[in-house]
Amino acid sequence: MEYRTLGRTGLRVSAVALGCEGFMHKRAEEVKADFDFAIGHGINFVDIYSSNPDLRADIGAALEGRRGEFIIQGHLCTVWENDQYLRTRDPQKSADSFERQLRQLRTDYLDVGMIHYVDAEADLRTVFDGPIIRLAQRLKAEGRIRSIGLSSHNPAVARMAVETELVDVLMFSINPAYDLQPASEDVDALWADESYARTLHNVDPERERLYELCERTGVGIDVMKVYGGGDLLSEANSPFGRALTPVQCIEYALTRPAVAAVMVGCKSRAEIEAALAWCDAPAAERDYTAVMTGLERFSWRGHCMYCGHCAPCSAGIDIAAVNKFRNLAQVQGEIPETVREHYRTLAHHASECIGCGLCEPRCPFGVEIVEAMHRAAERFGY
Repeated sequence: MEYRTLGRTGLRVSAVALGCEGFMHKRAEEVKADFDFAIGHGINFVDIYSSNPDLRADIGAALEGRRGEFIIQGHLCTVWENDQYLRTRDPQKSADSFERQLRQLRTDYLDVGMIHYVDAEADLRTVFDGPIIRLAQRLKAEGRIRSIGLSSHNPAVARMAVETELVDVLMFSINPAYDLQPASEDVDALWADESYARTLHNVDPERERLYELCERTGVGIDVMKVYGGGDLLSEANSPFGRALTPVQCIEYALTRPAVAAVMVGCKSRAEIEAALAWCDAPAAERDYTAVMTGLERFSWRGHCMYCGHCAPCSAGIDIAAVNKFRNLAQVQGEIPETVREHYRTLAHHASECIGCGLCEPRCPFGVEIVEAMHRAAERFGY
């Protein structure tokens, strides 16, 4: 298992992590068996958005005696009413549900307290101009949540949340299909067929700015909807007309800036194994570019996707890393100190490019890599 630091929280989380969907409607002994299996294979991170009391209690029982070894991301603003989960912005209901959550999980704190599902700008204002953010801050001050998070599907709203500097972790939907889509307050548009009926080119700039902002500011991203609700795993349902594997979907998400972990909603042991296959998969199996190239209506032409196909560089330059740091600096207009330091510690820098051009025919997306190295050297000075 690979472990990554979840932004400025300092938490070391498994790159492959668990969503809670797969544990619903299972018996307590089945939940424990699945957690035993996951923990035995290095998974140490779970997201629990559901307020279902049976689910929370079963997960609490499964983690009893090993809470300190496991990182729990629980959600604020979810309640259980009339035998179903509901989102709320009522501060008293949110506080009461939080207290029940701790009791059900048999713990006295959450590692991440995630403000649940903020996709609309008006809702964002309700959260950050009212009692919900004050509740989250109070719980953090009391040590009952260690970090504040927010979940969203809308990159414009997520960016505004990150810019408040109050959010430590962002839970966001990332996959190669959703990344093509512009910002919207209508989450259903992400998987609507009509959204993919038109020609789409490259990662939407708003999404790219969000990932790069999180990287610069130390906000860790953990990923939901990595399989696009399962559509990307099916040739018939994928908007590309081609199926990706679980390993390819996970690899795509984990190569985006600031991403630390992917929360996979696994309903069976086989699905957990399919996600864990990423850990030992060779580069050829992780490679998602074959699905993303040669498409008529979808293109990432000229855009570095950090896939690493350009390697090896004759001068030893990590081209994908240089491109990432150049993009981070370019968006800001000036070079943040964190980006400058990360660039400095690279073993080889853009100025060492000898212009041989061997990398360019290997790039599936037709990036003018030599020119990109020259621009990076100009920006960083070496």
